[in-house]
Amino acid sequence: MTSTETTLSGTPETPPAAGDRRRWFALAIVMTAAFMDLVDVTIVNIAIPSIRQEAGASVSQIQWITAGYALAFAAGLITGGRLGDIHGRKRLFLVGIGGFTLASALCGFAANPEMLVASRILQGGMAAMMVPQVLSIVHATFPGHERGKVFGLFGAIVGLGAVSGPLLGALLTEWNLFGLEWRPIFLINLPVGIAGLVLGSRFITESKAPRALKLDLVGVGLVVVGLLLLLYPLTRGEELGWPLWGYVSMAGAPLVFAALVAYEKRKGARDGSPLVELSLFKVKSFAAGIAVQTVFGVGLGIFFLVWTLYMQTGLGWSPLRAGLTGVPFSIAVSTAAGLSVQKLVPRFGRKVLQAGALLMAVGVLLYLWEAERYGMGISSWQMALPLVVMGAGMGLIVAPLTDAVLSDVPREHAGSASGLINTVQQMGNALGLGLVSVVFFGVIGDDLRPAQVGPAFVDAFQHALGWVAAVMGVIFLLMFALPKRPAQHVEGAELPGVEEKTPELV
Repeated sequence: MTSTETTLSGTPETPPAAGDRRRWFALAIVMTAAFMDLVDVTIVNIAIPSIRQEAGASVSQIQWITAGYALAFAAGLITGGRLGDIHGRKRLFLVGIGGFTLASALCGFAANPEMLVASRILQGGMAAMMVPQVLSIVHATFPGHERGKVFGLFGAIVGLGAVSGPLLGALLTEWNLFGLEWRPIFLINLPVGIAGLVLGSRFITESKAPRALKLDLVGVGLVVVGLLLLLYPLTRGEELGWPLWGYVSMAGAPLVFAALVAYEKRKGARDGSPLVELSLFKVKSFAAGIAVQTVFGVGLGIFFLVWTLYMQTGLGWSPLRAGLTGVPFSIAVSTAAGLSVQKLVPRFGRKVLQAGALLMAVGVLLYLWEAERYGMGISSWQMALPLVVMGAGMGLIVAPLTDAVLSDVPREHAGSASGLINTVQQMGNALGLGLVSVVFFGVIGDDLRPAQVGPAFVDAFQHALGWVAAVMGVIFLLMFALPKRPAQHVEGAELPGVEEKTPELV
């Protein structure tokens, strides 16, 4: 992309000149929005036990508080990027941040769990409008020689959000500000979002894509229907005793996805703007990488939800203690991610990613051994070693994986491929959250006495860890289909409308 954007009407739009300070204000605004989205994802998990207890949320409702956000975000991610290309990235960014702020207010003032779930779904949809514009605006605002510095700052913001999100959520929940209990974790977005809306309208320069792809709303609809047919019975099945309609619904999901493939083939041949570029799956490394991203998302979706339930409900720890316990994990992820990209992948290639999968599996098994050995008496410092091992393994995977998946993708499809990678990871995350009812709540008995709740949650956590370890083994095997020497950077991998979501930390 050149440093000058052209609107759909053919009028060139020139970004602020090199000496214009407005572009740095614009950068601060979009990075703050990205930080707000990342923190919102990580901040909620730590408060889930409090929401469950104080709002009276059911098992399926606490799953949908997190899974609904991930599903809405995934379904709208590619469409959000295309809307920005068509109607203007600044305009869509402002719509997104405004809607995200409104949805945060609705979450914070939710009168019941049903309203909270609906507000979280709206929040995920608004994030899908806002987040894809971040890198698009950076591309349109900064010339190529300045983008390295900008993306370095962006990486630092992502790392800060990963560490600070759980701690901020723990503190806000623990402090119980104004007697609002867990609600400030959402209400904190209001002043930030309003400031971003006001300042963004003043300092961000509008830009559009010269040749934007058309929307594929039918494709989006089929994706959402297929996932709902699969996820809804998974989350409700345990509570309802696995009725027949649940099995029928899950059996219908593959049929909907088959219809999606058929429709996308026709749409690609008709106007060249399908939601999913199916020709990409002819590239072996890309197809394997999509599988890796999906399965990885499933593993993370399972682990992070059951982990916080284990610490707070099972062990009876406070949100602050649980948040502090996760700090070694977050630091290990950030440290290993930097080392993997800068030092290890250039030398060892694919082996670094496979080592990461094995390290995560070892960390999970070590955690499982400690949880069984120490039971209810386990301490935070005893968890530190397995969490550091897991975090190091995750860091070795998350940073170089996208480049590895894109290595053999034709340059003209790099943007579509990147968007699809991020989308399927969120879909995998939503699926993992749905599976929590099977691998975690499915082994917890009904009508437990208060004294039985803690031990039951501890046992269920150990059962879920076995599933997570198995997922890591599957990822290790799938990685054999990735290129031995992933490219460090594929031109087009940072195209507008694309941004990699950081996995949920606690």
